[in-house]
Amino acid sequence: MNHLMLTASIAELKALRYTPAGVPAQDLVLEHESQVEEAGQTRQVRASIRAVAFGAVAERMRKQVVGSSWRFAGFVTNPRAGKGLVLHVQEFQPVSTDSSGAHHGRT
Repeated sequence: MNHLMLTASIAELKALRYTPAGVPAQDLVLEHESQVEEAGQTRQVRASIRAVAFGAVAERMRKQVVGSSWRFAGFVTNPRAGKGLVLHVQEFQPVSTDSSGAHHGRT
């Protein structure tokens, strides 16, 4: 199974482009920061992730603000150049913070 869910902020939105078939495509860079438990220790995690959205998702994505936080869902694949991984965003939703400071996605 190849399914990734990630809470991240939009670090960069490139210009909307179109595939040869005329499908809108939005390239972006996401920044993730969190703490996780590993081998009994708390670890600070930071990651920069290249991502792309197509179609209606791309049209929605291009209207978002750099620096805003979202919960992204999709799958990862190698780009045509074959270097690293790219998250193909299939859906995204806002992240809200409750009074305890915990982050929760809105439905």
